[in-house]
Amino acid sequence: MTARTTGPSSSANNGTMTSRLLSVLLLVSLCWLAQGSFNRDITMSNNSPHSYDVYWIHPQSGEATKLNPDPVTPGQNFPLQSYVHHTFQVRQVASPGKSTCDTPNDTCHVREFQVLETHEQFIDVVGDDFEIRHSDHTTTAETEASSVIDSCQSKATASLSSNPETAMDQFLECVEGGVATQLEHMNEEIAYQAKIRKQVGSLLENYTCADLETPTSPDVVEEEWVSPVDHVSRHVHIKHERSASRIHYVENFISDQECRAMEQAAKPKLHRATVADGKGGSHFSENRKAMQAGIKVHWDKEHLEESEAQNEDSLTKHHIATLSRRVYDYANHVLGLDIQPNGQEDLMSIQYFGRGTNDTTPDRYTPHCDGDCTGLPHKSGTRMATMVMYCIMPTKGGATNFRNSGVHVHGQQNDAVFFSYIDPTTKVMDSGFTEHSGCPVLEGEKKIVTQWIRYGVDDENPWSSFNTLGIKYSEAADQ
Repeated sequence: MTARTTGPSSSANNGTMTSRLLSVLLLVSLCWLAQGSFNRDITMSNNSPHSYDVYWIHPQSGEATKLNPDPVTPGQNFPLQSYVHHTFQVRQVASPGKSTCDTPNDTCHVREFQVLETHEQFIDVVGDDFEIRHSDHTTTAETEASSVIDSCQSKATASLSSNPETAMDQFLECVEGGVATQLEHMNEEIAYQAKIRKQVGSLLENYTCADLETPTSPDVVEEEWVSPVDHVSRHVHIKHERSASRIHYVENFISDQECRAMEQAAKPKLHRATVADGKGGSHFSENRKAMQAGIKVHWDKEHLEESEAQNEDSLTKHHIATLSRRVYDYANHVLGLDIQPNGQEDLMSIQYFGRGTNDTTPDRYTPHCDGDCTGLPHKSGTRMATMVMYCIMPTKGGATNFRNSGVHVHGQQNDAVFFSYIDPTTKVMDSGFTEHSGCPVLEGEKKIVTQWIRYGVDDENPWSSFNTLGIKYSEAADQ
């Protein structure tokens, strides 16, 4: 389709149209990207003339596990929930009374599909040849966007012969209106689903913590991470993986020596833990019952050989520096933001104590976000990731629960959970998936080491120069 322009304003009009066209294309792109933000569900439909069974393929062993109790017959749907990159097989069921299938060579069709990054996917098995058609919100949005553009193009073409001067304007206005309507509907749906997700998470929070038999949530995927300092391979269980929110469980992250070093350094400094007061400061709260102590990292002891340590204090400082370096190495492995320890918060030793199952006010930390979880751009100098390392775990209680992500973690001694709440590319914060709680400690002790990691701090702008709202004290004083 072409449009003719005449007169001295042709160049300016072309520039305006180009600008508007780019805006329209951006809207279309946003329309595609906005799809599939929640609900990792898969709906399978059987639109073939054959019945089939569905098998899950174990990521490590390759073992196939049948999921449906009865064959999925023609015309039936079969819902399932899964995780990104998991593989499934669809196997044609042999004809009744036979060991073979109704195919030209009597063999049964077997097809595979893999779960994609997008959410709410659709698997349609069609035709005699058992073709699998995999679609999701992205392809659906592309189809809808193409439909809008095709409709607008038809209207513009119809008016091209009678009024060529305005054909392009009409086309752009038509597309802008169509895409804007789609975006409005999608934003309403996303906001509604987010509200429901948080309401359900709130209802489940107490039940999840109260049920001491609640298992650790399954992995999305597993991987190995090798520390660039000690060259030890550590097994990583990825529980949740989105651009602005990640939850990883890392085995064997902190050693017994490092735990003892942190406890020894914290012993004379322990005090009651505080929470942000929403006004830039902090205060005591029943929402957080624990003891804590901030431990300064002495980086001059990082490369100290244990045989060279002149006393126990030097060795303690060495273990703490080694641990801290490992934390930043893992954060950079995941986020690629080249985070340096300069200006960062101290390592924090945190201790919870159980006083029996009848305690009405047990040590715990109610649901909270460590940094902003508003979905807004990151404020320079504020937190964007956390590493929680488990030194001693109680005999009852003390799990870590991410209620909005549906992730529950029973931490084991020497392991750690890492979670980030920033998109490292866009610098936009998480919208609540990493909100978490420390379930009540009922019996025994829970001793952890926590490192809150900030982005935008350095020697000249240390973490202590910002209040709990993320505003520098010097700037707050001027307001």
